[in-house]
Amino acid sequence: MFSVLMAVYKVLLPCALLLLAGSPMAAEKQASKTHRVEIAQMKFNPSSLSVRPGDTVVFVNLDVVTHDVTEASGKLWKSPPLAAKSTWKKVMKTSANYYCSLHPVMKGTITVK
Repeated sequence: MFSVLMAVYKVLLPCALLLLAGSPMAAEKQASKTHRVEIAQMKFNPSSLSVRPGDTVVFVNLDVVTHDVTEASGKLWKSPPLAAKSTWKKVMKTSANYYCSLHPVMKGTITVK
């Protein structure tokens, strides 16, 4: 009888420890972050940003004129016009170059890695 109890103990103890420890995959997964890009003086600041997949980038127009944020090809995504003090959020899944279609000299890059 004692040997049967020991055998059950040897099986159940590791299972219980695994349940208490949680999933190793959950420990590796990091919470998404929010990053801020300010639009001021006809520039995106920072003009280059590195984020993780699923991170959110908030574009804040601190300029006195309207701007937008357009993915370089113009096919993947584009913000609406952002009046002064407006914001726009984009969850990043892939890297992208972007610009202001109203002021094409304004450019930026977001690298997702």
